[in-house]
Amino acid sequence: MKKLLVVLMLVLTLVSFAAKYKIGVAIPAADHGWTGGMVWWAQYAIKQYQNDPDVEFYLVTAREPSEQIAQVQALLARGINALVINPYESAPLTPICVQAFRQGVYTVIVDRGINSEEYNVYIAGDNYMYGYLAGKYIAEKLKGKGNVVVIRGIPSTIDDERVKAFKDAIAPYPDLKIIAEQPGYWSREKAFEVMQTLLTKFPQIDAVWTGDDDMLHGVLIALRQAGRDKNIVLVGGACEKNIVKMIMDGHPLIEVNFTYPPNMIATAINLAVMGLKGQSLNGFYQKGIPRKIILSTETVTRENAKDYYFPDSVF
Repeated sequence: MKKLLVVLMLVLTLVSFAAKYKIGVAIPAADHGWTGGMVWWAQYAIKQYQNDPDVEFYLVTAREPSEQIAQVQALLARGINALVINPYESAPLTPICVQAFRQGVYTVIVDRGINSEEYNVYIAGDNYMYGYLAGKYIAEKLKGKGNVVVIRGIPSTIDDERVKAFKDAIAPYPDLKIIAEQPGYWSREKAFEVMQTLLTKFPQIDAVWTGDDDMLHGVLIALRQAGRDKNIVLVGGACEKNIVKMIMDGHPLIEVNFTYPPNMIATAINLAVMGLKGQSLNGFYQKGIPRKIILSTETVTRENAKDYYFPDSVF
């Protein structure tokens, strides 16, 4: 009888482990400030479930698309029930994300979308307004006339959406011209190199939109080294803490920013857990989780910058 009880307890233990929800979280490595913030928030969210025996996490970070593809393949081989992924790039990561979805894995796409509608949930900032508000600000600041440089991010659906919106915003101003449009890959170092080259090519640049605060830092350094950090409009985005501090302190070139919070990864992880457990958002009168969640873009100025300044954050 005692042996039977031991065997029964062992079986129940194995069933308990088999019943765990395995969640893979795949995000780009912390190669710049915003992704560093995303990694921090992913770790924070996972810690909130450390006392939940039903949930098990596997967090992986990648420095290039091929590495992330291999990581997701490994996660699928481990039998994950949900995949939360911020694709390194949209196009190359689309097939593996679609594969996961078709295998019945609860798939949550974060930030950089994929070139498919085959997923369970997509959560991102309002990328159109993110680009549109930047374009509108520059157009108004320059009174509809001047030369503008656009330094893009990593090739992805969100970068395309942002740049289209920026161009839509300045379209009514024929005297406002984009004289250069190059990728900076959301990298401070790459944006610095790009800006150095553009400064030697164009004697008159009236505004630079980087769409990302890491790249804005690189642009600012290049301008200072060239002695051209006067009478130019600079706009980045995502509210990196040092840029927000510059706005608070009345920096002469940086007066505005737009929100794009990296803590959306924490929300995505929570949504994956809720989706697996069949839960709905509290007070949301729809079965299950909304398929698309778009976070609003807020404008940050000197008047409200203190509300967006978090000195202890990694970003």
